[in-house]
Amino acid sequence: MGLFDRIKQAFTGEKKETPVEQTETTEKYEKGLEKTRKTFSSRMNELFANFRTVDEDFFEDLEEVLIESDVGFEVTMEITEALRQEVKLKNAKNKNDVQQVIIEKMVDIYEESESGDRSIQLNKDGLTIILFVGVNGVGKTTTIAKMAHQYIDEGKKVVLAAGDTFRAGAIEQLEVWGERVGATVVSGKAGGDPASVVFDAVKRAKDENADILIVDTAGRLQNKVNLMKELEKMKRIISREVPDGPHEVLLVLDATTGQNAMIQARQFKETTDVTGIVLTKLDGTAKGGIVLAIRKELGIPVKYVGLGENMDDLEEFNPNEFVFGLFSELIKDTL
Repeated sequence: MGLFDRIKQAFTGEKKETPVEQTETTEKYEKGLEKTRKTFSSRMNELFANFRTVDEDFFEDLEEVLIESDVGFEVTMEITEALRQEVKLKNAKNKNDVQQVIIEKMVDIYEESESGDRSIQLNKDGLTIILFVGVNGVGKTTTIAKMAHQYIDEGKKVVLAAGDTFRAGAIEQLEVWGERVGATVVSGKAGGDPASVVFDAVKRAKDENADILIVDTAGRLQNKVNLMKELEKMKRIISREVPDGPHEVLLVLDATTGQNAMIQARQFKETTDVTGIVLTKLDGTAKGGIVLAIRKELGIPVKYVGLGENMDDLEEFNPNEFVFGLFSELIKDTL
């Protein structure tokens, strides 16, 4: 049974079991995706308001709706091409049939583009090291604090490394967050060598038998060569001290920046081995379709999403919850 059918059951009551449980997490996704869902539903409703027939004008209008929702060019073209075939195959002519085919194809493409392990790869034999990368202003430091808070709540000992030694106030900001969440922070001098901070942090984490070391890094993309050299130096130090580290390299992207986030993702993918993406501020944008574009065009798994400003609003990415939160109103309209 496909994801579309499982979600549809939640509204039709075809089975006693609810495919997407109405848990606190579900509510967070629904609330966090409210702007995207309402905007997307509104655009789709406008598209179908004057619906007469499925012709080239209709497909052009549909492409415009999808691209404006930051679904991405590649995904948009795939959806419209698939829709052309499905409309012929199913002889879909009326508004509800066509709309249902669109949603089904978007869900199918989403499931097909599933790639990589969404869970954080923890070191079962000792210290887990997570490297955070991303440009300034995307919410990287706050995200580090939220993740540290989660691990500390689970009973783990967490050390933070203030490896962004170049941005004014970055060290102090991480130190404040560390104190708030109860994590040890290892820092150096402003403008100092980030790699030496990482070396000290690894040593401190091992000496204190810490479970998790989270490393903040500089967010400068103006000179990709220097950034790459810094990250490679950090990785060498980490792997020398912890042979299979770093266990994760998480790229933080701001969902509100839309296609700019895609550009950043491509640039960071060129300079370092990104293992997963954290998409922040998803609750603050009407363009949550960027998740579809990231998954399809970059092949990097989205591992966490930011659905609010509270410490508990960083959620592990759940595709079922995401699709439910994004398409629920449209699916209800087709029933």
